[in-house]
Amino acid sequence: MFLGEYEYAIDEKGRITLPVKFREYLRPGVVVTRGFERCLLVFPLPAWSELTERLDSLDLTDPQVRRLRRLTFSLAYLTDVDRQGRILIPQSLRAYADLTDSGVIVGLNRYLEVWNPQRWREERASFE
Repeated sequence: MFLGEYEYAIDEKGRITLPVKFREYLRPGVVVTRGFERCLLVFPLPAWSELTERLDSLDLTDPQVRRLRRLTFSLAYLTDVDRQGRILIPQSLRAYADLTDSGVIVGLNRYLEVWNPQRWREERASFE
């Protein structure tokens, strides 16, 4: 279970550190992809498998389903958690989410989001 919010630096190689308490669940690897409000989604492999099964069960003749599949899979990257508990965020995803020197990791139970800190403050203000 992923809960809370945490701000971490992004290093010059595009790596962000994951909260210590999440690393055990993410150690086998994660999938990072685009989110919906210009954030990134980070899925542990079991949650990613569940998502892909659900998407695979949708009707491919529906144009909205095809768009959702393109959004989800076209910029999805499988990455490992290194010994320091960091994951690499590819440049294309950093650009999409406007991540430069830091990011906010938000726990959403079964997956994580990574936000530009200013955009996260605005998003948070919108629901507070």
